Amino acid sequence: MNRLKVILAEKQKKNIWLADRIGKNKTTISLWCTNQRQPSLETLFEIAHILDVDVRQLIVSTKNNI
Repeated sequence: MNRLKVILAEKQKKNIWLADRIGKNKTTISLWCTNQRQPSLETLFEIAHILDVDVRQLIVSTKNNI
């Protein structure tokens, strides 16, 4: 699972903006934002660079904070 939709909202960016930056179709970005599909790890690193965030911010943690 990813947090792409949340990060885009925090950065006040739209799906189409990201699609233009990474050369992907806006439909692909939409599928990623709704977690119907997942970007590759390589693409997550590219997205993190473009959005100026740590790649870990794009991924939902598998550990529970106890």
